[in-house]
Amino acid sequence: MEAIRIRTDQAQSGMVVANDVYATNNQLVLPKGSVLEPKMISRLRFYGIYGFYIQKDEPEQDMIQIESYIETLRNSEDFKKFSHNYVATIDHIEDNFGQIAHGNSEVNLDALLKNTGRILADSRNGSHIMEMLHGIRNNDDITFVHSLNVALICHIFADWLKFSPEDTKILTLSGLMHDIGKMLIPKEILAKNNKLTEDEFNIIKTHTTKGYQLIMDQPIDIRIKYATLMHHERCDGSGYPNCFTRDKIDEFSKIIAIADVYDAMTSKRKYRDAFCPFDVVAEFEREGLQKYDPHYLMVFLERIVHSYLHNIVRLNDGRQGEVIMINKYSLAKPIIRIGDTYIDLSKERKIKIIEII
Repeated sequence: MEAIRIRTDQAQSGMVVANDVYATNNQLVLPKGSVLEPKMISRLRFYGIYGFYIQKDEPEQDMIQIESYIETLRNSEDFKKFSHNYVATIDHIEDNFGQIAHGNSEVNLDALLKNTGRILADSRNGSHIMEMLHGIRNNDDITFVHSLNVALICHIFADWLKFSPEDTKILTLSGLMHDIGKMLIPKEILAKNNKLTEDEFNIIKTHTTKGYQLIMDQPIDIRIKYATLMHHERCDGSGYPNCFTRDKIDEFSKIIAIADVYDAMTSKRKYRDAFCPFDVVAEFEREGLQKYDPHYLMVFLERIVHSYLHNIVRLNDGRQGEVIMINKYSLAKPIIRIGDTYIDLSKERKIKIIEII
């Protein structure tokens, strides 16, 4: 029997669930074959399930519009609320950073956290925030958007690492402030539509020292200051500005380096499309253990890929399927279900995920 994907707000009593429905933490919400009742629909909403499959066995169901995951997400009330708070927070960050950069204001940590905190307070958990960020991904990346994204990812990361509330606050602020030095980089370079020249890239690289100099005398936690300076340092000494190796890099800066690269690669830029998250994970698996602290990197990768469990993805051969199992030995190559067929991407080397849809 054919299955079709619907939004949760299209669910009606009497519909039959075509596949097991899981929450983002892999908890079974509804088993295959369940006949929907009002309390089941409420359960789907409680767990933030935006779409799921039903059996298409009634003529009137032909009129149901099948939407992609991203369309389903963006049509949800959760996302509309998130987007409203997100835009307001971006404006707030831009205003605060501008005042700091021009010497008109000291760093006010409480003010910077106020709107970011509203986003966090309205979110159920880290997986929920990651889903919301996925809906924002097609926006062109700018300094303030990227800073907020890294701050939110750092907050989630701190929870995964079981940080104390105070350390979580400092790590979130460090993520928010890490690129403040870009306020002192010419806008024409930051906004350039194509690849930077070597000279332009060298100017961009000065944002680390400029950011540190901008806030070095401010009465704030030293780890926030280090984040501006060290977030492009790498454990193998290949980073900048000082080519520091593992033992010389601040611990919070090691964490921010991972969040920074992940967000930058999965965000759209004016000169390229966003990379598929699974391609980013694959890149981290290839080179990450030398460049990033393995303790932090492995926690991040394992939790990130699990946040995409049960999402619908498009493969490079054009087929679409559901991510149903993560391979802990090859995180970028999960098992995909397409109807009654299961594809282990760790064995099918020519097949890869190109898009979450």
